[in-house]
Amino acid sequence: MIRRVRSLQRIRELHRTFPIVGLLGMRQTGKTTLARALAGDEASPENVFDLENERDVARLNDPLMALEPLRGLVVLDEIQRRPDLFPTLRVLADRPRRPARFLVLGSASPTLLQQSSETLAGRIAFLDLEGFQIDDVGADAWERLWRRGGLPRAFLAQNSPRSTWSTPARRRSRWPMGFGLLRWEMFGRNSSRCGSATTRA
Repeated sequence: MIRRVRSLQRIRELHRTFPIVGLLGMRQTGKTTLARALAGDEASPENVFDLENERDVARLNDPLMALEPLRGLVVLDEIQRRPDLFPTLRVLADRPRRPARFLVLGSASPTLLQQSSETLAGRIAFLDLEGFQIDDVGADAWERLWRRGGLPRAFLAQNSPRSTWSTPARRRSRWPMGFGLLRWEMFGRNSSRCGSATTRA
């Protein structure tokens, strides 16, 4: 696993000021892997909630009762599935001495940004997670990064054909699988910021 030191450090820096950090990005950019790396350093297993997992969802039937006793880092993955948790997070973020810090993961959708910015204003900062950068993979891997793109699955594939688009015409074009990330960076992420005044890192 490539340990994304810069992103881990940035999350820790934001948590010194904000009780909640939102880690946003398109699918397959490594949000969950990064969060689990951070949780492995700082959180116990019961502090990690995957909101696509029915067992974890059941644990949050009473969100305040489930989250209030937790201490340290608490991770909520796929937060866009449970926007009803934002009022509970606001209550927990306002406690004296901040016994817990929250890392919420989700897509950079305008709806999610609006809901969270309205409910958690002044309590949350967002960090956009892109694909691998050159300082993640090292200067020696620049050509691999260029050819395959920064999406972790494409970059880490064992052979080059699996990391490029699958049709013969697309293979001939040599566009890397990570080109979709560039397209999202140019259009999707910029449009997701429209109308949001929430703190962005």
